[in-house]
Amino acid sequence: MINGQIRDKEVRLIANDGEQLGVMSAREAQKLADEAGLDLVKISPKAKPPVCKIIDYGKYKYEQTRKEKLAKKKQKVIDVKEVRMSPNIDTNDLNTKINHAKKFLAKGARVKVTLRFRGRELAHVNASKYILDDFAKALEDVATIDKKPKFEGRSMTMFLAPKNN
Repeated sequence: MINGQIRDKEVRLIANDGEQLGVMSAREAQKLADEAGLDLVKISPKAKPPVCKIIDYGKYKYEQTRKEKLAKKKQKVIDVKEVRMSPNIDTNDLNTKINHAKKFLAKGARVKVTLRFRGRELAHVNASKYILDDFAKALEDVATIDKKPKFEGRSMTMFLAPKNN
């Protein structure tokens, strides 16, 4: 809340330079802010009495948005790429999928390896676990297992993360 929006009887006032001016009525605080040519901004509404500060509101908002943009710029977004296979995959196809996963890992993305089961393949889930183990073993020089193979619904998934050298 700023200026006329502040309806409290008493407020604790802080000057522009950070000096405590004490507890006073909201009208007096608004008068002091007007004399300084600045805005009265409620900083802490839950305090007893609420804390208000005399500042340039436009400059305050500008600084706030600048800090948010800077924080957003420093964030690192990690992509998750998916490699899907079926339990009756051939060795050459498996090697192709491994090469795709290597490319994704080289770019810094995490890889979700999914082994999908359909129909009667669901009866042989345990016999197909070796495919994910072989996949992880083939990539152990460039990746670490982030989440071990887990059976969920009709598929078994495993997450690989790039190794930090």
